[in-house]
Amino acid sequence: MSGSPTVVVSTPSDRAIVMTRSFDAPPRLVFAAFTRPELLTRWYGARGWHLVSCDVDLRVGGAYRFVSAGPGGERMAQAGVYRAVEPHARLVLTEMFDDQSYPGETVITHEFAERSGRTELTTTLLYATAEGRDRVLRYPMTRGVGESFDRLDVLLTEEMSDELDS
Repeated sequence: MSGSPTVVVSTPSDRAIVMTRSFDAPPRLVFAAFTRPELLTRWYGARGWHLVSCDVDLRVGGAYRFVSAGPGGERMAQAGVYRAVEPHARLVLTEMFDDQSYPGETVITHEFAERSGRTELTTTLLYATAEGRDRVLRYPMTRGVGESFDRLDVLLTEEMSDELDS
């Protein structure tokens, strides 16, 4: 299955969704964009959505909470706990939405692999149930992730500077 032209989506098992996307930036910069609130607020979310609150305690056992605002004043909040933090290489975290429409906690693994100066990002979402995964696949998730990653790509292109590198 394929998503936007820049995100490739597959379903390797009845509970998993895997998304891959390459970025023209080294893993240390892409990892920073996924873990620093001042950067997350600049790219995270589909077109029309943006983070209005972004709390990150980046350590194993540390929590995060994102609150997004969207069209018409809609709000969406998600939170979880970091299970693994391997700088520039891998993040594993849990996720639950405040108004979640499917059962259980999702485990998300982001892998940041260096490929000739670029980053190949592989994100695996492992849902608690097959029904939960199937419900998410009916949402415009692929479009939203693609739009969000396009925004990240712009940030990485514009900010290949000391701001991201510090």
